[in-house]
Amino acid sequence: MAKIAVLVENGFEDVELLYPYYRFQEAGYRVEVVGPEAGVVYSGKKGGSITSTLSPKDVDLDEYAAVIVPGGWAPDRMRTKPGLVQLVRDADAKGLVIAAICHAAQLLVEADILRGRKLTCFRAVITDVRNAGGEYLDQEVVVDGNLVTSRTPPDMPAWCRETLRVLESRG
Repeated sequence: MAKIAVLVENGFEDVELLYPYYRFQEAGYRVEVVGPEAGVVYSGKKGGSITSTLSPKDVDLDEYAAVIVPGGWAPDRMRTKPGLVQLVRDADAKGLVIAAICHAAQLLVEADILRGRKLTCFRAVITDVRNAGGEYLDQEVVVDGNLVTSRTPPDMPAWCRETLRVLESRG
């Protein structure tokens, strides 16, 4: 069974983590929650919580098909964690699907994987994306190779659908 890593830190946007967490399980993937530390309970903006199953050092990217990055305040915290930044950088270098929504672009900026790529994000991060060499598009979902991005929670059905489409196209 292919695995998907969902990244977590305190302040995650609850629905942007939980929706794909269950949606990708429903699609047959084993979903692991990866935080800065394993076995820690992380809190969402709206009061939800989830326990990380792994830390970045525990992840063997050869076993994974995708990395999901939810938004909220968490990406701002994630980008200060070298292990999470390196995990995203390495996942992109291996061609794994990177699915990011809302403020998650902050972590992609820090991982320096946006030069020459098209994506979308929450409006507050547009300047950061452009300064990192990315081309912002105001669309519900943008697919650029292995990168699948969306703006806000209302875009999640399209975001998950396109992420699954990209995953399925890779076999």
